[in-house]
Amino acid sequence: MNSDNGAAIETEGLEFSYIDGTKALANVSIRIPAGKKVAFLGPNGAGKTTLFLHFNGLVKPDRGKVYVAGKEVRYDRASLLEVRKKVGIVFQDPDTQLFSSSVKQEISFGPLNLGLSREATEQRVRQAMEDTGILDLQDKPTHFLSYGQKKRVAIADILAMQPQVLVCDEPTAWLDVKHSRQIMEILDRCNARGVTVIISTHDVDMAYAWSDYIFVMKDGQVISEGVPLEIFADREVLQEAELDEPLLFKL
Repeated sequence: MNSDNGAAIETEGLEFSYIDGTKALANVSIRIPAGKKVAFLGPNGAGKTTLFLHFNGLVKPDRGKVYVAGKEVRYDRASLLEVRKKVGIVFQDPDTQLFSSSVKQEISFGPLNLGLSREATEQRVRQAMEDTGILDLQDKPTHFLSYGQKKRVAIADILAMQPQVLVCDEPTAWLDVKHSRQIMEILDRCNARGVTVIISTHDVDMAYAWSDYIFVMKDGQVISEGVPLEIFADREVLQEAELDEPLLFKL
């Protein structure tokens, strides 16, 4: 696999089944272009979250391969540490990700685990808090925060690791319009600095307006991919994946 082919992440024949035998991914071969804003669409149970967990080795496939920046993901401890420096995942529910007693302590955990000095960690943490607009929350206990604030802390958590790829599973789920916009503005700023941003979403209007490239999943397979205009012009794909047309597309 060529490491200079402009792909942030690639998968090759990815297969994965849960312990009860349920097939979650079936022969998924995709190439995610580096530096782009990429959305994954599809109904619940399509396999989006499971696929995301393969991107930095949190889940090992039954078959197939994953490549990050052209390098095959290996599953020994040292290799996984390198992959997770490059690819950071923000989970849909921030409560599954936050565990420290204060916001600043939470965001410091990752850089300190990388072996960075206190000074370097402090710089990264401050930058991540500034980028996500939570500097005023740094001494607050994470469990006292609002849901929207927790979402931003979870993103800052990953940004402090300075990944090349930021993966967000349903970043605007359960947020109102104002807080959804705040989250997407954070992701836009990350992308403007060269970070590849990958999200899953059920919001077709946002996906149409925001994405450079879209993958559509159903039943553990990628059934279509392309730029937003191509995806939303294909009525068969929309019907199969139970997706509505974006409002802007109808105008």
